[in-house]
Amino acid sequence: MKKSRGRTGRKRRRKRLQSFMDGVNCSHKLEYIKLKKWLKDRGFEDSNLRPAQFWDTGRGLMATKALQAGDLVISLPEKCLLTTGTVLSSCLGEYIMKWKPPVSPLIALCTFLIAEKHAGEKSLWKPYLDVLPKTYTCPVCLEHDVVNLLPEPLRKKAQQQRTTVRELYLSSKAFFSTLQPLFAENIGTIFNYSALEWAWCTINTRTIYMKHSQRECFSLEPDVYALAPYLDLLNHSPNVQVKAAFNEQTRSYEIQTNSQCKKYKEVFICYGPHDNQRLLLEYGFVAMNNPHSSVYVSSDTLLKYFPPLDKQRNAKISILKDHDFLENLTFGWDGPSWRLLTALKLLSLGADEFTCWRRTLLGDVISARNEQQTLTITAKICHFLIEETQHVLLQISQLKRNKENLKDHLALVEALRLEDLKILQKSAEILCSLNMATT
Repeated sequence: MKKSRGRTGRKRRRKRLQSFMDGVNCSHKLEYIKLKKWLKDRGFEDSNLRPAQFWDTGRGLMATKALQAGDLVISLPEKCLLTTGTVLSSCLGEYIMKWKPPVSPLIALCTFLIAEKHAGEKSLWKPYLDVLPKTYTCPVCLEHDVVNLLPEPLRKKAQQQRTTVRELYLSSKAFFSTLQPLFAENIGTIFNYSALEWAWCTINTRTIYMKHSQRECFSLEPDVYALAPYLDLLNHSPNVQVKAAFNEQTRSYEIQTNSQCKKYKEVFICYGPHDNQRLLLEYGFVAMNNPHSSVYVSSDTLLKYFPPLDKQRNAKISILKDHDFLENLTFGWDGPSWRLLTALKLLSLGADEFTCWRRTLLGDVISARNEQQTLTITAKICHFLIEETQHVLLQISQLKRNKENLKDHLALVEALRLEDLKILQKSAEILCSLNMATT
């Protein structure tokens, strides 16, 4: 008797653990009940997916039945999509039409999100706004201390992102002030910088690509954004393939899977073959064991290992610059990239070999000495980056202890750096084998 109860208890525990690994169903939560009802009123019916909380990806959508390659994952009617058309048909429309020079489609959508969020209960879009993240983890939202822990060139791009959003805010203030008649409160308190930052991140991280025809009331920037309630709960995986597009016949945005998905497992889509630096920059997350991930070598690091007394040094740098070989030099899961090795081969050319630089860029072997020196320097750069990454990981663990408020942001950078470390260690092993083979 006792035995069987123990086994049932074990089974139950296993089942509970398994369901936790699969994901915890969230469809009973009030915000999702309201969202589904709101979508149903707009013509959306769905039995394939349900909202769930997953231990590794957070909030996402779970399959309620097994999905096969070729199955339609979701079909969201046009009425559910939030586009610049939605904005123009709202009370903001007349203000946008009048304003010169015209605002960008991006600013129109940001303005709409801020205004609707401010409207609270009165907003027709409230059920959607209620499930949007309150905060984001894109670099623009990260503290200065955290941004400094990012690898080059991501740190530069993060600073550019901050500048872009700041300039967008400053250049839109005059337009925002014209909206005062629509609000009882002072417009400056509603359309402030943090409100714009939130709206910009919502659009940057969540919109689907949907081309709209050019309208005169907007600037010439492409109008390609649409926010897709419910559909935007689908998380990214680099290991799946999907077909996603607006279907003109059904007037719905449809996603078809090219992969299988078991019942009760998380349904993923793919945002594109992005490395982790790009994912963090654009979406505020990193994907573990991402096959597309790379560690970038800055030109400063590259040149640190070459004698400043080399008479042809400047000429070599000019050649690399002219042929675009100072950017996108990387280590990947399969070791140093061809571009990185080619740049290093050119820098390693001896004085008597320099005239062969064109052949180097074509991938020819110039000499055994050149090949050997290239591998030696590549290994040195790899070890330097390993040490640098380990040093930053140490800084992160110290900061995590001291700065409780930055814990989530630090964990994100830590995940990125840990993935970098794995790639660099794999590259170091590959270089070690290559070195042994050539000596």
